[in-house]
Amino acid sequence: MRRRELLKSVLAGAALSAVGPLRGVAQAAGETVAWLTWENLAKDDYLAALVEKTGIKIEKSFIGSDDEQFAKLRAGGASSVDLITPGLDKVEFYVASNLLQPLDLAKIPNAAKLYDTFKTTKLGKKDGKTYGIPFYWGINPIVYRADLMDAEPDWSVFFEGEKYKGKLAMRDYALEGIMIAAMYLGIPKDKMFDLGDKELAEVKKALIAQKKLLRTYWTSIGDLTNLYASGEVVCAFSWVPPYYDLTARGLKMGMAKPKAGVIGWCDTIAIPAGVTGAKLDATLKVVDYLLGPDYGKKLAFGGPYAQSTSATRDALPVDQQEKIFIKDLSVMDSFVWKANPPRYTEWVALWNEVKAS
Repeated sequence: MRRRELLKSVLAGAALSAVGPLRGVAQAAGETVAWLTWENLAKDDYLAALVEKTGIKIEKSFIGSDDEQFAKLRAGGASSVDLITPGLDKVEFYVASNLLQPLDLAKIPNAAKLYDTFKTTKLGKKDGKTYGIPFYWGINPIVYRADLMDAEPDWSVFFEGEKYKGKLAMRDYALEGIMIAAMYLGIPKDKMFDLGDKELAEVKKALIAQKKLLRTYWTSIGDLTNLYASGEVVCAFSWVPPYYDLTARGLKMGMAKPKAGVIGWCDTIAIPAGVTGAKLDATLKVVDYLLGPDYGKKLAFGGPYAQSTSATRDALPVDQQEKIFIKDLSVMDSFVWKANPPRYTEWVALWNEVKAS
């Protein structure tokens, strides 16, 4: 009898351990998770596997900027949102306003697959807790018309490229504009976001000289793409999409990653402070899915963008790995990740003075 009772006990324990995970899925099924994010991240086919496997429904709403997202949450919108997508460098503002809750990484198995760069970053964290987990990332390079330029450019083209005067473009964004000027001037990465009066004066002088060479400060990537296509702009600090878009149209495009540094960007996934109970469990399952292989493959081809985890890396063709910069991860060694300058109000004022000069 003792052996029989022991066997019953063991079988009962095994049954409970098997039912445990299934119960979690059952509890998540039928839950609706409201995700406030960029439109290009929440396509139905990207999320189809999640919905099919878990029964979780995704209610999507879209943002036009990180500032818009932050303002919405501060105005009370957090009560109607379960998941958001803040920039890695912006998470600290949400945390300071008590808008986010720390993430339980034990409930996000795919977080263990984060690339080392994202595991060790101090951004998105406070007091040893993670509030924004790196989600997807990329670079903002120099994109140029290879058929209309003599050689691959570096940052100096935007300050010394007299030959291309009137055919150069910069993004209208103080943070990146000043970062580029700092790289051009040789200011070290570890000092780039804490510029003193002397360095800011040098940056301003360089940016005023730069303005004389520019065709425009762009705000819409669609407008910039059209300027490339018409030949009105031959070289610009850009996002990646115009390179692939125009190459597909048959134009000979180039993408430069200057040795002085490349601006890297990363967005995170974060959960507002008020999400609890079954809703929180469902939201954590969504987070884990977004870091996993099914979503990663869709993003790699549809973006094309790279996840912050290696979940799908080895399953991708080599050419696609190269396309999203994960074939050789040493590319990250040259990245300058965006951070929040203590004197950013002065940076914005400087930028506006340059544009008005």
